[in-house]
Amino acid sequence: MKRLGVKRGHRHGIHSLRAKLTAANVGLLALGIVAATAISLMTMRHYLLDQVDSELAKTRTSLGSSRLTLRQIDSLSVLGFVRDRLVPEYADDRPTPDSVFTAVDGTGKALTLFGIAPTEAQLGLADAVTDPGALTRDADPHDVTVHGAAYRVTSTRLSDGTYILLATSTDALHKGIAKALRLDLAVGTLLLALLACLTLWSVRRRMLPLEDMVETSSAIAEGDLTRRVPSSHHPTQEVEQLRLALNSMLHQVETAYLTRERSAAQLRRFVADASHELRTPLSAIRGYLQLYDQGMLVEPDERQRAWDRMNGEVDRMGRLVDELLTLARLDQRPELRLRNVDVSRLTRDAAQDLRAQQPGRPVTVEADGAVLVRADESGLRQVLGNLVANVRTHTSAEVPVRLGVERTDGVVRLTVEDKGPGLGAEDAARVFDRFFRAGGGAGSGLGLAIVQGVVQAHGGEVSVRTAPGEGLTVTVELPTRGAP
Repeated sequence: MKRLGVKRGHRHGIHSLRAKLTAANVGLLALGIVAATAISLMTMRHYLLDQVDSELAKTRTSLGSSRLTLRQIDSLSVLGFVRDRLVPEYADDRPTPDSVFTAVDGTGKALTLFGIAPTEAQLGLADAVTDPGALTRDADPHDVTVHGAAYRVTSTRLSDGTYILLATSTDALHKGIAKALRLDLAVGTLLLALLACLTLWSVRRRMLPLEDMVETSSAIAEGDLTRRVPSSHHPTQEVEQLRLALNSMLHQVETAYLTRERSAAQLRRFVADASHELRTPLSAIRGYLQLYDQGMLVEPDERQRAWDRMNGEVDRMGRLVDELLTLARLDQRPELRLRNVDVSRLTRDAAQDLRAQQPGRPVTVEADGAVLVRADESGLRQVLGNLVANVRTHTSAEVPVRLGVERTDGVVRLTVEDKGPGLGAEDAARVFDRFFRAGGGAGSGLGLAIVQGVVQAHGGEVSVRTAPGEGLTVTVELPTRGAP
């Protein structure tokens, strides 16, 4: 038989739970890393740009509050101040220096400053700022691009109407942010790989009990109903609850299967025994009919004897069929007609019947007073009749019999005891089996089986106590409140 769970991962549309959990964890961590990286980089950029803007604003305020003109700034007395405070890298003739300081007129044309022609960086800055007046009116610096490099620029207006453009490069800032981004991505990728490995290991370890369940289910599907899911060394609450529930279900399945097999075996044995019991009287009747048909029963006495024998076999079959019908109804759990029944009265009636049938048998009755129980009266009469018939059939007529009734702890106990030969342990274990006759004795072997069925239908129990040479005691216990 093909084992369950083998190569299930190759089915279309079925994916590994480990892979799904790992992908979910890695995806959540990736989202967290991306969000954290974005927030941290935006915060860092805002902080660094704020520092650049603060320096530009401070220089702009200082220059604007000085009320100088371009000619005054161009004089030698101011040159040292400007070069030291405003344009420390003025001599830098690179296309993209870190700081750029240039003067422009109202049209945005770069002017000569300090007797030096505008540098390439100053010309690029003047070209990048199309409206210096608007830039002057705006309190916040703007982003511009000079020869492919990013700058933050602001402007102030001198007393003579000349505009001074102040710009600081932000290339280093952007390069630092890009470097931080690459570092975050590298660390994040490493963390994701580490998390994926740890998740796979942890999920595999936690799912070992589930693999045990699959293996157990496969073994049970192959016929081993005794297999159970073992307990793991470090169980989780949910998995342990699933294990206990699965083991309980498997126990119920095994019990139901064994019960079905036992019932099927009992049914086969019952059918075989019933067929055997019915075949004997039928064979006898058929034999006598054949004798009559062949004209071999000539004498009147022979015909009468054959007739009596056939009637006897017919009566035997009738009793057997009635008993089988009784057992079939008991198996279907019929609805009992419960009412208050005096068990003592029924016991005394059964004793009187036994005395009438066997006057020489010593019969003792211990049933003083009324002992009421909620029960079906016809069923209890059948129980007592079968017990008394069992004594009458399997013991000699001089063997004493005792019938007793008592009430203890909400239970009515009915006892039928004889001093006959008794039974061995093996026969006593099968005494309630259908068609069982100890030592091949007389009777159909259904009397005690009917007793057990009626008593169980009332919610009671029946038991025997016997030993070879010590007689047989049958005890019936019935709840006083009737069947549950």
